[in-house]
Amino acid sequence: MQPSSRRVLLVDDDRRLTDMLASYLHQHGLHAEAAPGCEAALQRLRSGAGYGAIVLDLMLPDGDGLDLCRRIRSLGNAVAATPVIMLTAKGDPLDRVVGLELGADDYMPKPFEPRELLARLRALARRPPLAEHRTALVLGDVRIDRDARRVHVGQAEVQLTSRQFDLLQVLAESAGRVLSRDYLMDAVGSEAADSTDRAIDVQIGRLRAALGDDPRQPRYIVTVRGIGYCFRRPDASGRGNG
Repeated sequence: MQPSSRRVLLVDDDRRLTDMLASYLHQHGLHAEAAPGCEAALQRLRSGAGYGAIVLDLMLPDGDGLDLCRRIRSLGNAVAATPVIMLTAKGDPLDRVVGLELGADDYMPKPFEPRELLARLRALARRPPLAEHRTALVLGDVRIDRDARRVHVGQAEVQLTSRQFDLLQVLAESAGRVLSRDYLMDAVGSEAADSTDRAIDVQIGRLRAALGDDPRQPRYIVTVRGIGYCFRRPDASGRGNG
């Protein structure tokens, strides 16, 4: 186990809880550091110290744990791959769903047993490194490298304009969901001069051509008439499905 994997960042303003957890984890070979809020946590994460996991409370004095999770995942470096266990005293299952969708790896409601947290931290430590998967999105034979802004279909690299890459990323990150033309225009920042349904249709056409996608029998981008477009979610075999 690498030294950084034994370091845990506890993001919670409950000093009594973090002291207790730090002591318990230390007894089991882990070194825990506490950050009482969002900005303190980001400062530690940006310091380059490196952590094996982040235990993140949903309710923080200077912000929202869900927003902090999103910010961590958007840092664009190895920090973005750090596993996150989200804590909350709320009973709303929507918080759990949103947290997982924003990139949390696990979820624990308060109160909890320290030994359960330890077991979950150990389970996360046994997972393969996630850095590549955090920065790369793979759907069937399409691979999108977010950091390098490169796209491969199979073994071949696809040359895209900046806007085409943004459009592909938005579609792929919502694979299986139908996105309206208005949503896509907002997401890729269309200029006023080309902010029309037709402009998005043209961009989709060029993107399909670059991917080698036949609009009559699409493997990747499906047209949903009257609404917008959907990136096919691959089935278990890796092929796109409807």
